[in-house]
Amino acid sequence: MSELSKRITFADRGLHGIDRISGVLAVIGGATTVFLVVMTVIAVFFRYVLNNPIFGVDDLSQVALSVVVAGSIAYGARAGAHVHVDILGMVGGRKVTRYTDVFVRGVGALIVGMAAYGLVDQGLCGMRCGHFTPNLGIPHLPFYMLLAASMAVYSVILVSELIVGLIHFRADEDPNEHR
Repeated sequence: MSELSKRITFADRGLHGIDRISGVLAVIGGATTVFLVVMTVIAVFFRYVLNNPIFGVDDLSQVALSVVVAGSIAYGARAGAHVHVDILGMVGGRKVTRYTDVFVRGVGALIVGMAAYGLVDQGLCGMRCGHFTPNLGIPHLPFYMLLAASMAVYSVILVSELIVGLIHFRADEDPNEHR
């Protein structure tokens, strides 16, 4: 097995592992979406039919939505679901994007990594900084950490795609291009 084949196999295995992690996050987000829909239907029934709104349902909705977002960040990144405009690819083709992808993925990984760090920092501040829901007092810490983990996975995805792109630098097509 050649050195290039070994690097490609290692990179593909790494991306496969990341796909599994992002898939787990997507399942968590999807299950939370189902919970959110059921909770909303029950809350609407109680509010309008029984004229007795459920106390704290807004707090539960808020934290459930953060779980949905956390579940979609990493999965959306790996599946190519995030909105992007590939003008450079249309104008210059692979000759241009093989260089710009290195810059864009590197800067993107740095920014998303800093966002993950910021979420951890804010989450650890906790109750003394007022990071809890207003009615039920649900602390934001676990939800900040879940969002931080999802952002960290997104950063790892960008770095992994950068490495795979560098391995395939001279190829006619980047295997991570989402069409």
